[in-house]
Amino acid sequence: MDAATLQAIALAAALGWASGLRAALVVFVLGAAGLGGWITLPAPLAWLASPLVVGLSSLLAFAGFIADKIPGVDSLSDFAAAPLRVVTGALLAAALVGGNHTLGATLALVVGGGLAAATALTKLATRAAINTTPEPFSNIGASLAEEIAVFGSIWLAWSYPLAWLLLLVALMFGMVWLLRVSARHVRTLLGRLVRAFSGRAERPPAAANAATPAPKPTAAPHSAIADITDVHVVGESAPPKPNR
Repeated sequence: MDAATLQAIALAAALGWASGLRAALVVFVLGAAGLGGWITLPAPLAWLASPLVVGLSSLLAFAGFIADKIPGVDSLSDFAAAPLRVVTGALLAAALVGGNHTLGATLALVVGGGLAAATALTKLATRAAINTTPEPFSNIGASLAEEIAVFGSIWLAWSYPLAWLLLLVALMFGMVWLLRVSARHVRTLLGRLVRAFSGRAERPPAAANAATPAPKPTAAPHSAIADITDVHVVGESAPPKPNR
């Protein structure tokens, strides 16, 4: 495998994965970099560098930048944009790898869409868990981390394709773990809400339901008077009877 093919595969995977986070930002980053002459986009993606595409994607990316940091609004926007993110990731990957190769385009379409779907699903579950906290700082921090991840994944795939592919494998394992933790947290919260609105009390822990052993009967307190009355002096005879 030559360097150009490896870079194309890595970049296609990065575009699919990053599109699941912020599809508009991915399109804007590629288009702005190509329009500014910082990179030379591959021929299948040259249309992203048109001023019209860059302008529209910048507006969408800015709207996503704001909505992604507001608790509650971020989850609604993620839910509404999830299908578009999956389609964008699949089409970008297919356009980059496919070219005149139908089989390569089909595989890239499936892989790019699958990566975008996995990332979008993980983001939905994670943001739902984060939104259970009352403070907004965790939402802002998560949003900034996602934006850095979009820039970082595209740059790493472009500059160091093999390093990005190895990192992507580790990221997939991390996403599976994060998805399980977030889903468990949301499921627990929903269970509590259902019990609260249905009027059912919280289920006590198993330890509280265990029968406690009956307390052992305690011995009666030893009376000091009994000690005095029970004293018998050894060798002392009974008192003499009076003479009549």
